Amino acid sequence: MKEEQISGIRNKKLQYKKEKVLRVLDLIRSAVHSTTALGMIREETNSDPFKILVSTILSARTRDSVTEKVSSRLFEKYSDAKSFATADPTELASDIKSVLYYNQKAKNIVGASKEILARYGGKVPKSYEELTTLPGVGRKTAGCVLVYGFGEPAIPVDIHVHRVSNRIGLVNTRTPEETEVELTKLYDRKYWVDINELFVSFGQTVCLPVNPRCSICPVKIVCKYYKENVRRKPSSSIRR
Repeated sequence: MKEEQISGIRNKKLQYKKEKVLRVLDLIRSAVHSTTALGMIREETNSDPFKILVSTILSARTRDSVTEKVSSRLFEKYSDAKSFATADPTELASDIKSVLYYNQKAKNIVGASKEILARYGGKVPKSYEELTTLPGVGRKTAGCVLVYGFGEPAIPVDIHVHRVSNRIGLVNTRTPEETEVELTKLYDRKYWVDINELFVSFGQTVCLPVNPRCSICPVKIVCKYYKENVRRKPSSSIRR
């Protein structure tokens, strides 16, 4: 086979894959009728990158409904990086006791606030490299700050994004870090700011961790999981 023919086949495969991933994004968008906690917090009148940072730290392993309530209550007591930096970690831990790992999260919030004051003049930095030097801030948290705080293109990958991407068949990865890399290859940058919000909402309401709601899911027409685990079963066994 000639080199130009091989190149043509590769280009067709790449074009098909690009069309598929965009179709998946559109189908997920059509299935989502809710907003994540960070999406809700972003829309609040007093929202800013610092509030997104604190809320994202709070959100780890915590239900969205709890994150939203605790964040709202917290920012009625503390207003900015300076007030959090001077807070007593023990008192702050008591303030956020509804979230998991509240003691460690309180320490991280105080520590990150101190760093932001000392190194960045009270302003949240705007890059992965700087954000991930703050206490309690990994790539997922940094990505959420970029997307929800600054509107900058990034693909934060949590357990929902990782699970949904693999279940549908967009990627075949073992870790959220690997999933992030693969998704950034699949989607052009102009789509990155939407992916976390859409995939997380979809994973919370339709593509559930256990017993995904395949019967009402529009993505099933291109979904690897549905094809391999649901469509082949008798219709009576499909969970509705």
